[in-house]
Amino acid sequence: MAFDQDSSAALDSDSLAQVSGGSEPTPERERVHPMARAAPAQPKAAPPAASVPAPAAPSAGPAKPAQPRRPWRRLVLVAVLAAALGYGGYEARHWWTEGRFLVGTDDAYVQADITLLAAKVSGYVASVEVADNQAVKAGDVIARIDDGDYRLALQAARDKLATQDGTIARIARQIEAAKASVARAEAQLAAARADAARAAADYARQVQLARADFASRARLDQATADRDRSEAAVRSAEAALAAERANVDVLAAQKMEAERVAGELRTAVAKAERDLSFTVIRAPIDGIVGNRAIEVGAFVQPGTRLAALVPLDSIHVDANFKETQIEGIAPGQKVRISVDAFPDRDVPGTVESIAPASGSVFSLLPPENATGNFTKIVQRVPVRIAVAPEVVREGILRPGLSVVVDVDTRSAPAASEKLAQR
Repeated sequence: MAFDQDSSAALDSDSLAQVSGGSEPTPERERVHPMARAAPAQPKAAPPAASVPAPAAPSAGPAKPAQPRRPWRRLVLVAVLAAALGYGGYEARHWWTEGRFLVGTDDAYVQADITLLAAKVSGYVASVEVADNQAVKAGDVIARIDDGDYRLALQAARDKLATQDGTIARIARQIEAAKASVARAEAQLAAARADAARAAADYARQVQLARADFASRARLDQATADRDRSEAAVRSAEAALAAERANVDVLAAQKMEAERVAGELRTAVAKAERDLSFTVIRAPIDGIVGNRAIEVGAFVQPGTRLAALVPLDSIHVDANFKETQIEGIAPGQKVRISVDAFPDRDVPGTVESIAPASGSVFSLLPPENATGNFTKIVQRVPVRIAVAPEVVREGILRPGLSVVVDVDTRSAPAASEKLAQR
């Protein structure tokens, strides 16, 4: 049994050697006694490397050919580097020749002088003559308020004025009558004075005759009484004349008062007419109706907002620049406006004015930095930019659109001189 096991082991070793080492035959193993194989085998010395060739490594398949080098990768890398250098050079040249003179911000919006239409008188809306987004001209009717009460008020004011005009006319005729009474009093005064002169002359004659004893004492007394009576008549006529003249003055004052009352009534009539006219709401300027907030049958009070009127011919841009950017900005400088709604079109503009203070100063609750902790925040100053007239006439810009503005600080003469000094 030991021999058979050794024989089968030898055969397996030979078969494995043939498979792994190649086609060379394996030398026949030395036969030994079974008892001798029981002893542990001593390791044999390895043969010299030069004399015994190393077994070939097992091959998984045919050998792969060497990979060829790819020069197109290097060409692509060189092209990318050249393009990057070219783009960087172009941007650097653009910044040096133009970019460093541009001051820009994206905190800018299209604005317009929007007119808010409101009711001046109270009443029910009778009709609405316009629709949303409708273009109107100055004087066009926007809405009408029920005017029945205002027509009645106007008629009442006119009636009062007519009554007062009649009073003025009556006083005027009374003044004429008083002037006639003055004339009569003047005539009576003249007659009294004539009687007084005659009585005075008669009294003087009677005094002389009485001294010469050519007249009786009774006659002298009669002459004296006639003289005193005539003088009293003169004074009475003078008083009557003064009274008639005063009556004329009183009537004249009454007439002036009545005329002033008539003036007040005329003002009341004008106010009634004005209130009646306010029942028709008209467009004060040319523009487009927006944000309409009224409907037929609604009751409005004075001040109630009816609609907004947007004049597209007053379009401009309000740009909020940082306080660190406004050093080189001045009125008259050219501006390039990029509208987000029209990304493929640049709109030209001009700096019109700079706000007298930052936006926080005009806020509802301006900051108070005199107390508490302080954190410095960069302020922004509004700058108004006028849009080119040809773009305004197109009517493509609408208030509220976002824009990006770039101000060319070289375009104004003062700025150019300042940059030249640098």
